[in-house]
Amino acid sequence: MNIRWKAALMAAVMLVAPASAQTLLTEKKTFEVPSFTTQSGRTLRGVKVGWESYGTLNADKSNAILIAHFFSANSHAAGKYKESDAAPGYWDAIIGPGKVIDTNRYFVMSVDSLVNLNTGDPNTITTGPASINPETGKPYGMDFPIVTIRDFVEVQRQLADQLGIQKFQLVAGASMGALQTFEWAASYPDRVARAMPVIAFGEADANLIAWLDIWASPIRLDPNWNKGDYYGRTPPNDGLAQALKIVTLHANHGDWANKTFGRKWAKEGENPASGFDKRFLIETTLDNAGAARAKVSDANHFLYLVKANQLFVAGGGTLDEGVKKIKAPVLLIHSPKDLVFPGAGVDDTAKRLKDAGLAVQQVQLQGDRGHLDGVLNIKQAEGAIRDFLAK
Repeated sequence: MNIRWKAALMAAVMLVAPASAQTLLTEKKTFEVPSFTTQSGRTLRGVKVGWESYGTLNADKSNAILIAHFFSANSHAAGKYKESDAAPGYWDAIIGPGKVIDTNRYFVMSVDSLVNLNTGDPNTITTGPASINPETGKPYGMDFPIVTIRDFVEVQRQLADQLGIQKFQLVAGASMGALQTFEWAASYPDRVARAMPVIAFGEADANLIAWLDIWASPIRLDPNWNKGDYYGRTPPNDGLAQALKIVTLHANHGDWANKTFGRKWAKEGENPASGFDKRFLIETTLDNAGAARAKVSDANHFLYLVKANQLFVAGGGTLDEGVKKIKAPVLLIHSPKDLVFPGAGVDDTAKRLKDAGLAVQQVQLQGDRGHLDGVLNIKQAEGAIRDFLAK
């Protein structure tokens, strides 16, 4: 991971999980699909994504678990690439030897999404708008086809097929990873033994669609975006940085902001009342984190991820149609302070799943981080996860 980005995240108290006493070491691998047809009907040549695994696939390939990642992440769900890494993967608290998702028992895999945000991270491998179109020799830009959560799942499915995995003991993920979990359970019900969506619900509702549009707006307003045609030119990193600033604030909760920053000034002796260049600490912290993250991200990839999330309904069609396709028991984990996927939407999805005759359990995470509690405080749910895997 980019050191400056990690430092900015640490400063903003964002997506850093505690290191475990026993370090799990991993490596990024590459999966290539010679020809991939998207749900929109476009065929892409030479699609590549990165992926990681933890643990060993057993002889009959029956011990596999799939972890799908959230909007701003990649497949680095657990462990470290080397001992000296500043922090492990985002769900290291629950994935590893002897942990609730025990890599001594399970083969755990995770896959970089198409159009992954982190194009400047050497540990991210993804095909998307910034990639070279083999037919033109130039970056795709906005000529890249619109992709969906189902497309992300289809890439994962093809990798699973290549590995000989016919059924996952668990498919799980947080936020956008939870959307992929719902999609797996609805699209391939016989290949999912258990589904664990964390901090999300079964479709993008109007509120989420609108918020995702707000996330994307600063990019479109940046003149350097140039309708997506900026490769080889100055990228729209000012707009991207502001977009990432909005995401960071939205993914947290007001309790976190107030407890962490209060009304502290950014610089001692510089009262914000004395000028527009004098600011509060929360403003400059979010600005610095967004700017650092923008340097290793791509604006068009951000917009494509926004579109994929906006389009999501589990299984396609309507949510009621989608949940009726699911066979697996479901463990829904969420935060009551989540501002991205509020609890009412989680409760509605739970009701629809139960009405469809499915076994559903809900677990609430406690904390002040809102949406990010699903990453930072996931260890709170380890008892429920352990029981769920034992059933």
